[in-house]
Amino acid sequence: MYNQIFDPVGGSLALSALVALLPLLTIFLLLGVLKMKAQWAALIALAVSLAVAIIAYGMPVGQALSAAAEGATFGIFPIMWIVVTAIWIYTLTVATGHFDVLRRSFGTVSSDQRIQAIIIAFCFGALMEALAGFGTPVAISSVMLIALGFRPMKAAAVALVANTAPVAFGAIAVPITTLAKITGLPVHELASMVGRQTPILALFVPLVLVFMVDGRRGLRQTWLPAVVGGVVFAIAQFISSNYLSVELTDIIASLASAAAIVALLRVWQPAEELTVEALSEEELSSRISDATASAHAAETGGSRRGGATSSGSSKGASVSTDSRDPGSNRPASAGPVVDPPAEVVKAYLPYIIIIVVFSVAQIGAVKTILSAGSLKFDWPGLDIVSPSGQPPSSVSFAFGFLSAAGTLLLFSGLLTMVALKISPARGLKAFGDTLNQLKWAILTVAAVLGLAYVMNLSGQTISIGQWIAGTGAFFAFLSPVLGWLGVAVTGSDTSANALFGTLQVAAAQKAGLSEVLLAAGNSSGGVLGKMISPQNLAIAAAATGMAGKEGDLFRKVIFWSLGFLFFMCVLVYLQSTPVLSWMVP
Repeated sequence: MYNQIFDPVGGSLALSALVALLPLLTIFLLLGVLKMKAQWAALIALAVSLAVAIIAYGMPVGQALSAAAEGATFGIFPIMWIVVTAIWIYTLTVATGHFDVLRRSFGTVSSDQRIQAIIIAFCFGALMEALAGFGTPVAISSVMLIALGFRPMKAAAVALVANTAPVAFGAIAVPITTLAKITGLPVHELASMVGRQTPILALFVPLVLVFMVDGRRGLRQTWLPAVVGGVVFAIAQFISSNYLSVELTDIIASLASAAAIVALLRVWQPAEELTVEALSEEELSSRISDATASAHAAETGGSRRGGATSSGSSKGASVSTDSRDPGSNRPASAGPVVDPPAEVVKAYLPYIIIIVVFSVAQIGAVKTILSAGSLKFDWPGLDIVSPSGQPPSSVSFAFGFLSAAGTLLLFSGLLTMVALKISPARGLKAFGDTLNQLKWAILTVAAVLGLAYVMNLSGQTISIGQWIAGTGAFFAFLSPVLGWLGVAVTGSDTSANALFGTLQVAAAQKAGLSEVLLAAGNSSGGVLGKMISPQNLAIAAAATGMAGKEGDLFRKVIFWSLGFLFFMCVLVYLQSTPVLSWMVP
């Protein structure tokens, strides 16, 4: 049996916490300073966490390795299982050309650049964040903005700033489900709390986008669609995360926001339009294909060779418009592509199918059937007790294949294949391409979750949490900063939640603060670090043809990142006091 001790180094909590920080400092140094590929940095940091657990904390070697194995397994299932199936559906829509139809549907809402920034970067970007995640929203929305006449620097900056409010619920809410598993807190409570923080950001983000595009004049002339889009997104995100479906939050919010703006534009138009000449559809499709290949290379740390990544797979090829694209059967010279209404409906079908499948899965009888095959067991090789004499909740592993969000997405993908008339062979090939595309991401997530489990089960995370809880009630103000730092370095809200979730809970317990509030604050603060993460900056620069100008792009967005972060710190602090404590579920 391994008894957790939180001050093993000389009986000093401070010294123990400093030693426990070594794995986190390692991954920050390797990623942020040495620019090492994420998968190798994560594996090295995992090795450091094992060394600290075994040498400094006295954790038996077998149990330390078993903890790493459990974390890696959880990283693969259910976390990456969700991501793989979500991106597979996205790949299916791209391969058939229906993604282009959907893109055109969003892109033709208005010819005013300020409104286009809201529709493309905020609404459409949130929809891509919901399903594809990673760097896809930034890559594609920035190229679409360039195609609509935006300068590359402005397009990239707008896309980065827009990719904030939806991040915590991105990839079918993977950051939230990861946070729940790591902390042992209920998914619904965490989602509800985040759903009472990030929607407030959503109120202001469209206004900021309009200001970035056209300054004060833009705010004067187009504040109405910015407010409508932000308010509807915020309300939908709040309602879905608190009362409907955690997984569908971003899909519902993005579609509702876009629909509200479309409805508004039927009865209202700005006094004057800010327009420029746009690219042809053929040129736009080519640039999107090229940008996604470059973005994938930036995500994985690979090199770009003629549209292919160093692994030999071309994401550009996998997402280029298919010869059966419903809107590509006419030459570019024929003018703007006008898609038949039936094809537009088909383009939205995958998202409608996902909403229906997840909604049906919440029906009592169906939910019972899906959970019938679930297994929950103590992870082999772990015999751990806390100082209170109780085993940590994470020593048990739950395997529910049928009820897993990834399996529901798999079923949604199969229905999408039927709806879009995709052959089994073609669907299987798309699935294989998706696995190949994500192989390094899978390794990275598995290593990061292994690192988190070793630190949590050995006691390293709690040592750090109890130490920094010395700041008392003020720690609520600092809570979002940890998430911000985690995402700024790793580029992932999921990774930041895995690294700091338990730390936030430990600090909350020591300081007498709400565990749910601080854990949620970690995720909500983290979304604001994504726009300045080296990974996302590289993706935005590569997608817009500005490789080497990441520093210039950083200076464009750092002010907004820090400004929103300060706002979130104040919000979380007030939610920890009687002023806004009524917002905590």
